[in-house]
Amino acid sequence: MSSNVVHVVAVPRLVTSGKLTQARVAVSEWTKLHSLRSTRWSLLVAVVLTIGLPLLFATVVGTHWAHMSPRERANRHPLDVALAGVNLSQLAIAVLGVLVVTGEYSTGMIRASFTAVPKRLPVLWAKLGVFGLVVLVLSVPSVLLAFWGSQEVLAQHHILQISFGAPGVARSVLGGAVYLVLVGMFAMAIGAIVRNTAGGIATFAAIFFVIPPLMNILPTSWNNAISPYLPDAAGRDVFSLTHGPHDLAPGPGFALFCGYTALAVAIAAVLLVRRDT
Repeated sequence: MSSNVVHVVAVPRLVTSGKLTQARVAVSEWTKLHSLRSTRWSLLVAVVLTIGLPLLFATVVGTHWAHMSPRERANRHPLDVALAGVNLSQLAIAVLGVLVVTGEYSTGMIRASFTAVPKRLPVLWAKLGVFGLVVLVLSVPSVLLAFWGSQEVLAQHHILQISFGAPGVARSVLGGAVYLVLVGMFAMAIGAIVRNTAGGIATFAAIFFVIPPLMNILPTSWNNAISPYLPDAAGRDVFSLTHGPHDLAPGPGFALFCGYTALAVAIAAVLLVRRDT
């Protein structure tokens, strides 16, 4: 009498790499960020502009100082020369901030990111944190080198010398780095809201470069009442040493710009959870 023998095959258990944590999501975002060629080029452009423009402007000012009128000399402040690069490098930082988000939407990689992290918001926090930290690490030494380098050039001509320890100077120089970090995070939030590279860059440019000059067509009293509270003006108060009669002080300006950034991030977070990929 034959008997049926049942062979039981053991199925190996899947080995998991560990619990999904915010730190692991951040590591993933760092891997994606530094592997992109656009990241390296954009950050390189930002660093070159932050350092190179002040050195160039300091050289030009020193060369033409003897031929400038007293009024022109009065309008040349050494800190304005040292932080001239921040005004232009912010565009490179902002473009990269938009691309970090919209690039994933254009390639469809965002679906893989949200499949790995279904709650979605940890992805946004990781992008903001990693990008902000990278910009901070690069911008702090850049603005310091821009200050000391431009001062050295101006010192050779014995003009416009100012000490880093002078009242408000350290705050202004380091404020330039903080401003670039906030600009990058603000632009990244815009990218998450718009989800389109061209649209995100255009929106940022409109807020920071188009709307402020348009305010000049308003009556002077209206312009003076509104312009200081725009994102661009509030952000510049962070790294400005001198302020006009209608400008905000550094503290309120910094708080307001942080508020604008937080509002943009909050809108991006809400839309990220509610919308489909």
